[in-house]
Amino acid sequence: MNHEPGELYAGVAEIRVGEATVEVEVDLRGGFQPIDGRFHWYGRVGVHDGLTSGGRVTIRTGRGEAEGRLSDADPWGRLRITGTGRPPF
Repeated sequence: MNHEPGELYAGVAEIRVGEATVEVEVDLRGGFQPIDGRFHWYGRVGVHDGLTSGGRVTIRTGRGEAEGRLSDADPWGRLRITGTGRPPF
């Protein structure tokens, strides 16, 4: 799958959960989905004791900020993050 510039981000991000903010490594990507006409972004968040699945968060990179949702962990403990609309990268 080819990606346009700006559709991938790997690096440091701040994730805010309630009043707490943690800094983690993330690997994000996304693309426009013609079925619903929206940009969908997703990826994995590095392991951090302050993060748990099932919650809404705000994620910020040096390129932007967005609301997302944390969900299932992979075998290495990294949580999945998803969002729609303007991505944080």
